[in-house]
Amino acid sequence: MKDGRQKNPYFCTKINTMSTPLLIIRDLHVSFARDGQWSEAVHGIDYEVFVGRTLGIVGESGSGKSVSSLAIMRLLNEKQSRIKAGSILLEGEEIKDFDEKQMAGVRGKRIAMIFQEPMTSLNPVYKCGFQVSEMILQHESRSALRQAQGPPVSKTEAKRRVIELFKQVMLPRPEAIYNSYPHELSGGQKQRVMIAMAIACKPKVLIADEPTTALDVTVQLEILKLLRQLQAETGMGMIFITHDLGVVAEIADDVAVMHNGEILERGAVADILNHPKHPYTQGLLACRPPMGVRLKRLPIVKEFLDGQWQGGKEQILNDLQILPKERKQHLETLYSREPLLKVEHLKTWYPLRKGILNKVYGHVKAVDDVSLEVFEGETLGLVGESGCGKTTLGRSILRLAEPTGGKVWFDGIDVTALKGSDLRNFRKQAQIVFQDPYSSLNPRMTIGEAIAEPMKVHGVFHRDAVCDLLEQVGLQAAHYDRYPHELSGGQRQRVCIARALAVNPRLIICDESVSALDVSVQAQVLNLLNRLKQERNLTYIFISHDLGVVRFMSDRVVVMFNGKPVEMNDADALFEHPQNAYTQKLIDALPGKSL
Repeated sequence: MKDGRQKNPYFCTKINTMSTPLLIIRDLHVSFARDGQWSEAVHGIDYEVFVGRTLGIVGESGSGKSVSSLAIMRLLNEKQSRIKAGSILLEGEEIKDFDEKQMAGVRGKRIAMIFQEPMTSLNPVYKCGFQVSEMILQHESRSALRQAQGPPVSKTEAKRRVIELFKQVMLPRPEAIYNSYPHELSGGQKQRVMIAMAIACKPKVLIADEPTTALDVTVQLEILKLLRQLQAETGMGMIFITHDLGVVAEIADDVAVMHNGEILERGAVADILNHPKHPYTQGLLACRPPMGVRLKRLPIVKEFLDGQWQGGKEQILNDLQILPKERKQHLETLYSREPLLKVEHLKTWYPLRKGILNKVYGHVKAVDDVSLEVFEGETLGLVGESGCGKTTLGRSILRLAEPTGGKVWFDGIDVTALKGSDLRNFRKQAQIVFQDPYSSLNPRMTIGEAIAEPMKVHGVFHRDAVCDLLEQVGLQAAHYDRYPHELSGGQRQRVCIARALAVNPRLIICDESVSALDVSVQAQVLNLLNRLKQERNLTYIFISHDLGVVRFMSDRVVVMFNGKPVEMNDADALFEHPQNAYTQKLIDALPGKSL
């Protein structure tokens, strides 16, 4: 039997588990059909999952971490994939040759999975409670129990158990959520429903596939604590798949680092994160924005693979750290200028209506009396949890959401009073980069057409200018005639940045523009934004729930809560000495602060 741990010098052999593995994977290969040929995506990996322990599998998109777990549960399309394994042992039982009927008895009951995106994993036409009770009835109803495996569960008993599960995962108003549809819940609440569904039948192994990626830091911390608590209560083994090493530091006991379908390094979490040996792991750790120091740019993974940073952290600090004196001079120069943007008592309220007459009975105060200034050449960070109003504020400044009251002044012009061609001319100077590069590009338009569209609207289109923009954001002129589906997530976000730059704006609002990206790609995009800022004298409003990213990018930071700014300060001062309890709560919830 193949065992790569004995051949790979990056595998730690000091994992003391004191128990027999719940799940043993040996020599797992996964291939996919592509253009009539088979291409291998996972190349013979091995790992184990132990009772009461969490194995963190980290790596970039396309590394094979999710595919390998889907292969274990046999959730890949059989016509488009091939799975080959030396052994897949679950509680000592070989399951690699199970047929579909046998695997149906394994899924949910013995191995369960929490998927990355709860909105697409939950069926929008069924109530949440029904979907979770369906899982219980599938395995424990009278028709499901062919053999003597305990008393069958009725629909009434299943409902009682689901409500208890909702309480266990700390959902508010569990009875009401039982009868709620997915769209009526927040992202964190939907993820808790998915966790309840996954643990409904008390599985021995739980696979969590990026379950906290799209969540605020505070909600993320709650989910991680919840999973740890459930694991302590049930003794289940867990596979936690993520690209964020900070999250791994919070929840994992053991770590496997994947790249291009192979496990490059494996060992105890403290060994791997504090003393990474493989250059790829070192790169993943280094390209996370640091909280303790300010760098001119972020190192990237490729530089570690090329041997550029063999001196480690000391070399990075010597070459890239911004000294306090440099920082002070930069801020003094910045704030000696006139503000480019002034927001005065801005309000954006949305009416709440009810009854057949659609009568207004209240308002959602998304932005409630916000005043701030943004100076030319500055990056102003906006942070806060989902629903705090930061995105609505950005859209209201551009009049993409119509303000209810207040004023927005841009270079002395009252934006709230603009109409027609005057408003269109303002939007030539102020652009936005949206969160999701997948949905913000038209799949029917080529990359070149997408970038050229705003240029045509404003009468400044020239194909050579589009090609120049592609090269400025790190792409090639050859990408002009490609479609979005032919590009990676990082490349698509570069296209969105190029499109925002197409009409030579002075202000760009970046709305969660790197939250959907791997940490390595995120570093490249953040470096790109800072380089373009210097070259084009741009001003940014940088909206994010990732505090590490905001500190790296921002000159000043505004913390928002319930539509209002609760704290505003220099970025370094705010993170080092927060004055507001809510700001402190956000900083305390940041995963992996010690890395």
